[in-house]
Amino acid sequence: MGFNLDVGHYFAGTKGLSPLPVLEKYHDRIVSLHMKDRTTDGKNLPWGQGQTPLKEILQLMRKEKWTFPADIEVEYEIPAGSSSVAEVGKCVQFCREALA
Repeated sequence: MGFNLDVGHYFAGTKGLSPLPVLEKYHDRIVSLHMKDRTTDGKNLPWGQGQTPLKEILQLMRKEKWTFPADIEVEYEIPAGSSSVAEVGKCVQFCREALA
């Protein structure tokens, strides 16, 4: 039976443990990832501003050729003058740069 791994919740819930070892150990049982950037105190932030190792997760997924989807989650307050669509676009750009 497969499961969804939310790397932001894992990171914040463990007070900063990297989800990379969990991905490596259970990758064959993961059916999807929820990705968001958080701090160890649980604050959600725009991608690249928190402490969740999103770049390393994306790079590991590519290296290992894992095919489960990684969903972008925007769970932080949308900045004034922006929109949820614009914020997702920033996350996509983060992914492109992480995998360049």
